[in-house]
Amino acid sequence: MTKERVYLYDVTLRDGAQTQGVDFGVADKVALARELDRLGVDYIEGGWPGANPTDDAFFGNPPALKRARLSAFGMTRRSGRSAENDPGLSAVLGAKAPCVCLVGKTWDFQVDVALGVSRDENVSMIRDSIAHAKTKADEVLFDAEHFFDGYKANLDYALQCLDVAYKAGARWIVLCDTNGGTLPHEVEAIVTEVAKRIPGKHLGIHCHNDTENAVANSLAAVRAGVRQVQGSLNGLGERCGNANLISIIPSLMLKMGYDVGLSKADLTHLTHVSRVLDERQGRIARLGGREGPEHL
Repeated sequence: MTKERVYLYDVTLRDGAQTQGVDFGVADKVALARELDRLGVDYIEGGWPGANPTDDAFFGNPPALKRARLSAFGMTRRSGRSAENDPGLSAVLGAKAPCVCLVGKTWDFQVDVALGVSRDENVSMIRDSIAHAKTKADEVLFDAEHFFDGYKANLDYALQCLDVAYKAGARWIVLCDTNGGTLPHEVEAIVTEVAKRIPGKHLGIHCHNDTENAVANSLAAVRAGVRQVQGSLNGLGERCGNANLISIIPSLMLKMGYDVGLSKADLTHLTHVSRVLDERQGRIARLGGREGPEHL
C-alpha cells in the first residue's frame, strides 16, 4: 500500500456535457462545480471559452472555489497563425481560470487526414501553443489526443509530440485514449515506456469507455506511474462515456492506498454528488435545457 499523491481532474462540465441529450445551462455548471469543490477534486474543467455562449457566461463569472482549481479547455493554435494571434486560443487564455488544458493531435493519421497539415507543423502548433499559454496561465496541461492509437501506429511521432509539449512548459502531459479502444494491459505497458521519458508526476490519463475499460485503464495507468486521473461523474461523456470518477476515487483510496486529496468524510459525499448530477440531468431532459434563477 502507498500514500503517493494522485490528482483528480473532473471533466463533467466539458467532456461530460457532450453527452447526447445533455445541455447544461450556466446554473447547472455552477451548481455542479460547487458540489465537485465540496467533494475535494483537484481540478474542475469548466468548459471551452469561446466555443458557446454558456461557457462564455460561466467563465465570465466563475464560482468561487475553495479546494479545486478551475481549468479552461481549448485547442492548440491553428495552422498558419501564431499562437499570439489565434482568436480561439486567445479566448481560452483570456478566461478567468488559473489552469488551461490544450488538446493537440499525437496520431500521425489524424494530423494527415483530420488536420491536413504537415507533421512538423503540428509539432510546431503544440510547442508554440504550450509556450504561449505558459506566459498567461498558472498551470498548463497538454491533452494528447488519440495518444494510444498514435503510439501503436508511429511511436516516434507520438512521443515527439509529448516531448515538445513537456519541454515547452506543460505541467501535465495527459495521455488520451480518445477512441476508447485500448485495453488495460496495453495501457500499462505503454505508460510504463512513456514514464521512462517523462516523469510520472507530470503524466495524466484520460480514458473513454467504448470497450467498458475506462476505469480499468485509468487504474492501470496509475499502476504504471501516472499521477493525474481525468474522468467525469457517473462516467458522463460522448458516445459510451468517460472514466467514472465515482468508481475511480474509492478504488484509488481504499483498494490501492493512494492519497487523492479526499478525507474519509469527503468519501461519504460520493453518493450525494452522483445523485445531484442525475437530478440535474433529469431536469434538463424535462425542460429541454431551460433554466431559471430558482436553480441558481
